Order: sequence, then C-alpha cells, then structure tokens
Amino acid sequence: MGTAYILPLTLRKKLKKPLGMLIRGPFEETVKKFKHIVDLEKPPNIISVGDIVSKNLVENGISPNLLIVDNRVMRKDVTPVPLKADVETHVKNPAGTITFEALNAIKEALKANRKTKIVVEGEEDLLALCAILYAPENSFVVYGQPREGMVVVKATKQKKKAVARILEAMEVAKG
Repeated sequence: MGTAYILPLTLRKKLKKPLGMLIRGPFEETVKKFKHIVDLEKPPNIISVGDIVSKNLVENGISPNLLIVDNRVMRKDVTPVPLKADVETHVKNPAGTITFEALNAIKEALKANRKTKIVVEGEEDLLALCAILYAPENSFVVYGQPREGMVVVKATKQKKKAVARILEAMEVAKG
C-alpha cells in the first residue's frame, strides 16, 4: 500500500476550515445553489468526496465524474452509494493519511475520463486534496462540511498551488 502523506496535528485545525466556497444550509437548498453554479460555470469535471454529498448529488440528478466514498458517515457504516460507474476501484487509506494506492487511483480515474467510483477502506476525507491537485483545471471538487453544508472547490491554478503547499507541510512517510 505505502503511505505517501501523514496528517500532522498542526494541520488538523487548518483543514477543518472549508477549502472553497461553503454553501450553507440543508441539502435541498445547497444542491439547488450548486446546480445553478454548475449551469453557469460548466466545469469539465465534478468530483464528490464523501458519502452523504455523493448520495445527495446523485439523487438530485448531478452525476459526478468521480465519486470518492468510504461507506461511512460520521464514523458509522452506511449503505453504499448507488452510482452507475464505468469503473469501481477499491483502495486502502487509513485515517489521517494519503496512501500511494489512493493517490494513484485518483490520478488514473481523472486521466481515464470515465465515470469512476473509488471505494476507500479507511477514510476518504484527505483525498479531496489529491482530487483538487489532479483535477482538470476549473473542475469542481465537492465535499460536505458536517452540520453546515457543502463545500465547492474550483480547481484553479491558485487553489492547486495552495493544496500543493498543504501536502508539502504534511509529513512524508518513509517508504
């Protein structure tokens, strides 16, 4: 498997803050606002990270190009998100880490340009960073902000640089 990055305690607080635009409210409202943004900006890709946000997007007619889920919500097992995908990949990614296996699965999924579902054994939260870094420019990476709403990150050059700095600040595992 091999661990590429380990989240240090010093970064945990920083990563609790939204990386992009926080759309506050219940999902019925946030998904309408998100659809409006998608219609205006027409992103090349939509990538969802997290079970609840992925499920709600799919149920509301938005079909992400890449879904990253772990079949868990708030550390409790949930029913897997139903999504018709061309490819379904399973990876291991323990909490607080980014494994090479997960990183490469995201890179490959985005290169292949096929509807892909990545099912993570462990935790998917930090994989939003990889999705932002490797997504085609101006793609949207969407994830849930617990008890607040949905975060939409537009993968601009500036956002990719900011994410690269976060990854550089993470401890690189000795492999």
